[in-house]
Amino acid sequence: MKEKNSLQEIMKVIKKRLFLIISVFAVITGITAGVNYFFLPEIYQAQTQILVNQKNTDEPALSWAESEADLQLIDTYNVIIKSPAILNKVIEELKLNLTSAALSEQITVSNEENSKVVNIFVEDPNAKKAAKLANKVADVFKEEIPTLMSVDNINILSSANLSDDPKPVKPNKSLNIAISAMIGLLLGIGLVFLIEVIDTTIKDENDIEAISKIPIIGVISSFEAEKIQASEKLTRRNKSV
Repeated sequence: MKEKNSLQEIMKVIKKRLFLIISVFAVITGITAGVNYFFLPEIYQAQTQILVNQKNTDEPALSWAESEADLQLIDTYNVIIKSPAILNKVIEELKLNLTSAALSEQITVSNEENSKVVNIFVEDPNAKKAAKLANKVADVFKEEIPTLMSVDNINILSSANLSDDPKPVKPNKSLNIAISAMIGLLLGIGLVFLIEVIDTTIKDENDIEAISKIPIIGVISSFEAEKIQASEKLTRRNKSV
């Protein structure tokens, strides 16, 4: 029974300050939507893949050893791809107004465990430029790796292509707005209950009963409305006389 009364009190508080909850919800959601649609730049992503080849050999044992060596070198390749040795040449050939450190922030290199395929992801506000950068990084890496490590076992598996209708990967506007809406709703409800806790004024007989711990026997109604109506009737009557 107490749980039922508590739930009723909660619903009563929410209903009483529903406008405040809706206002907080609308303001936070609106601000998030405005920032996502008008201020945050859209970021596009392009991907290219390079393959660390196993050299052809007639010796099975030697073939296995070379394959293992290729796999062990992949982590090294991942570092080299984002190194100034590669990125400075990319910047030079594409005539970019960037530092190698800034360009490195746009590039992500990864590979699956025990896989000789290396994925190069490039993000940029321009979809065409992202694809161009990804392909150039792969090309420069393939050209430079024989000099840097005296190996020649890199092939480009797939190039980055610009689709007819590229979609940005950042920001995720729908997700951001949904999260902000949930936060706005929770903040609104939290603010309402905070106000209720801070507000110690007596509003009705229930508050008096809760404070005094004495049951209310009766309530005297306000006669203010009746007084006003009686006064208006008396005024009209006097005028008619």
